[in-house]
Amino acid sequence: MLIADLLRHKGSSVVTIAPGESIMSLLASLSEHRVGALVVLDLDEIVGIISERDVVRSLHQKGAAVLDAPVSELMSSPVVSCTPDDPIDRIAELMTENRFRHMPVVTDGRLVGIVTIGDVVAARIRQLEFDRKHLERYISQGA
Repeated sequence: MLIADLLRHKGSSVVTIAPGESIMSLLASLSEHRVGALVVLDLDEIVGIISERDVVRSLHQKGAAVLDAPVSELMSSPVVSCTPDDPIDRIAELMTENRFRHMPVVTDGRLVGIVTIGDVVAARIRQLEFDRKHLERYISQGA
């Protein structure tokens, strides 16, 4: 199964933010869209990614003043991305090894989607369920 298959199932909508926006604005977007991370775009170029965890860590270290800081101060950069042609299993390994939960999907330098570790796990479960049903039918026909 490929990332393209996953995007066909979940959709390709991505919430983004500009690097100069405030952390307060970021938090409003995270809440409004019910997501855990936003891709940071500057003139349609991916320059970073920022998650709830980035904000929580900075709040702990620097206090409430971080809420007025620009997104560019807290975002992770450079961003690890994938393509629609990448196998889901390989992306699951990368996310696990590198301990991140969100990965932008890029085609020809253009953002075309985002996948989360939850999306990857759900896709793998759907595949396992499909395989199980297929094996059950095969076994029942042979008996």
